[in-house]
Amino acid sequence: MSSLEAGNREQGIGNKDSARFGSGIFLKSFLGLFLRDLRVLSREIAPFMLRVGMQPLLFLFVFTFILPRMAGGNPLASGAGMNFGTIILPGLMAVAIMFSGIAAVALPLSSEFGITREIDDRVMCPLPLWAVALEKVCFSALQSMVAALLVIPMAYYIPAVPVKADIHNWFLFPLVLILSSLLAGSLGLVFSIIVVPITFLGCVYYPWANLGKIPWLKYGVLFNPIVYMSEGLRASVTPQIPHMPWWGIIIALTFFTAALGRWGLKGFLGRVLS
Repeated sequence: MSSLEAGNREQGIGNKDSARFGSGIFLKSFLGLFLRDLRVLSREIAPFMLRVGMQPLLFLFVFTFILPRMAGGNPLASGAGMNFGTIILPGLMAVAIMFSGIAAVALPLSSEFGITREIDDRVMCPLPLWAVALEKVCFSALQSMVAALLVIPMAYYIPAVPVKADIHNWFLFPLVLILSSLLAGSLGLVFSIIVVPITFLGCVYYPWANLGKIPWLKYGVLFNPIVYMSEGLRASVTPQIPHMPWWGIIIALTFFTAALGRWGLKGFLGRVLS
């Protein structure tokens, strides 16, 4: 073996070791941030459960337990108790994901970018800035998934008429759950002001297929990412209710997660470096 070949081989080994060392530091730092946030959340587990569970709990209690038992109550709830409860189950899961994901990112960032500039402590760890933002999105996704799963037992025990949920596709359900949760975290990086409008126009309380009599609205809401969260959970949790094709839902969730994540990351970097 010539000295040149030996030098090249030695240099190659050095490069591999350096890359391995860099990736090791990256993973340890990323995991360290994640575990730190998880420890903080564990100390506030009761407020967290109340925060993410109160909205779906009250909605189910009023619209699927009280009104069906009242004369002259909500026609939608009293006339089709089982159908309404079944329809809104995936919608409430989508709302829980969205509110939890946005709050888990937007609220901490509002304080960290405040006068104390606590964000500086995070960006000093051996991670690129985009990885700091990614960790926040991933941690918010974990909270969003917990919030969504909390809705399922509520929907079984609270409504006057039992909800008919059937998770027959155990590949689609976790895939939609993960993508929806990452999308909610990406929304938290971007904005939180338009939460209410996109919720009511996000097919949360009605299937997208039922908008056929209002064509302009049916196709107008396709720009709303919450539509695909609701429809994706509807397709996987209550497949007996009309829903969008699952392949279209996955494509849309992936697109909106990437687009909003890129937009949010750009804003995050701008605020950190300002």
